[in-house]
Amino acid sequence: MTIFHVHVSNCIHAQVDAGVAAERKGGVVWIVELVTKSTHVKIFQIFHYEANNMNVVILAAGMGKRMQSSLPKVLHPLAGKPLLSHVIDTARSLGAGAICVIYGHGGEQVPETVGADDIRFARQEPQLGTGHAVAQAIPVLDDSVPTLILYGDVPLTGSRSLQRLVAAAGQDQLAILTADMADPTGLGRIVRQDGEIVRIVEQKDASASELAITEINTGIMVAPTVRLKQWLSTLSNDNAQGEYYLTDIVARAVADGVAVVSAQPDAIWETLGVNSKVQLAELERILQGNIARELLEQGVTLSDPARLDVRGKLTCGRDVSIDVGCVFVGDVTLEDGVSIGAHCVIKNARIGSGSNIQPFCHIEHAQVGAQAQIGPYARLRPGTELAEDVHIGNFVEIKNSQIAAHSKANHLAYVGDASVGSRVNIGAGTITCNYDGANKFRTVIEDDAFIGSDTQLVAPVRVGKGATLGAGTTLTKDAPEGKLTVSRARQITIDNWQRPAKIKK
Repeated sequence: MTIFHVHVSNCIHAQVDAGVAAERKGGVVWIVELVTKSTHVKIFQIFHYEANNMNVVILAAGMGKRMQSSLPKVLHPLAGKPLLSHVIDTARSLGAGAICVIYGHGGEQVPETVGADDIRFARQEPQLGTGHAVAQAIPVLDDSVPTLILYGDVPLTGSRSLQRLVAAAGQDQLAILTADMADPTGLGRIVRQDGEIVRIVEQKDASASELAITEINTGIMVAPTVRLKQWLSTLSNDNAQGEYYLTDIVARAVADGVAVVSAQPDAIWETLGVNSKVQLAELERILQGNIARELLEQGVTLSDPARLDVRGKLTCGRDVSIDVGCVFVGDVTLEDGVSIGAHCVIKNARIGSGSNIQPFCHIEHAQVGAQAQIGPYARLRPGTELAEDVHIGNFVEIKNSQIAAHSKANHLAYVGDASVGSRVNIGAGTITCNYDGANKFRTVIEDDAFIGSDTQLVAPVRVGKGATLGAGTTLTKDAPEGKLTVSRARQITIDNWQRPAKIKK
């Protein structure tokens, strides 16, 4: 690994690991990016922008007819959270001083879903184009800082690419995120003269020569706010779509002598939007592939990177292995040496070091201690806390229970609302009867108890330390410690008994 150290402004020490680094000093974010390197020469690009010093407008009013859904397009999930939430999180990562979401289709579903203290909302009704959409945010924009315009259905644009765009714009230039595409069909083209951007032309309004241009407008741009307001007020809908195009502000900027600059994203997929379920699925695979690649680079073993789904935050220690078809939801931590078998679903859980989760387990809002053995086909429901070396076997369900070290429930059991001590053995077919139809009650099983197969523990009830319950017991009273407790019907044999025979019809 090569680490490059660069001194910026005599006081910033930025570190670049063969790529890019960002460092905040006071209210300024400095970005140091490695452009090229050879044996003897390393060339860096250094730029900066002021944190908490921009407006962000996110356009999220579109209907999304091709989604074939009553759910607003920007609320469809990608990796477990709405498309729009990805964009909002990116805006926050830039240190935006103000975020305004423009919504429309679906009514109040959008603000109800993503509303937060740091977000303002403006409704676009009717929806008359992107320029008209941005104009709805004018009352909440701070004139003293530039405005970054993002799209609620373009969820994968990286903060690094946007940092470059914001830095390129400075305080008084119009900056556009552009990209070169082999097939730009349907996208607005960047028209240049002598290398300078002079306007953007939409597909339906482009001439034959303009359609041949491969540099496209991603729609993402940064504009000086006072100028932006002026330009928006002059837009016309005299075009093939009869809409007010945001892209028309480029020609206004050129006419006003405002420099129009550009920046490019790190990858084309950062610019891809969602207009259909097909495109949504394609972006899901791109994002999951990126997540899988990051995990592999961290040293996680993935049996097949293409068969992994992370819908939240997955934190892995060293020597973690994950088999195919696993889904991780919410905040999941896998400590050192954890092994996850095929087709497990784990949600908001922590798995302790050295634990083995065998195939087809469901774990939700649970804590699993070190060296545990879980599954296959086990279910750990919310409130489950397992200490070290606990064994939970096939078709065992644990809910809102604490199980101490070295205890076992190896097959076909239900333990709910229970406190289980250390070195307890819970036999097959055992259940805690914790619910009387109105209220839940707890079961306490103390250390070294042995629970025979097919036992029902009718809560509230306590099994004393070292007690043994005989198979088939229905326990309705506390079992004293160190003793055998049995409650079952006496076995009898009936002589001369005849098995019923079928009546001939």
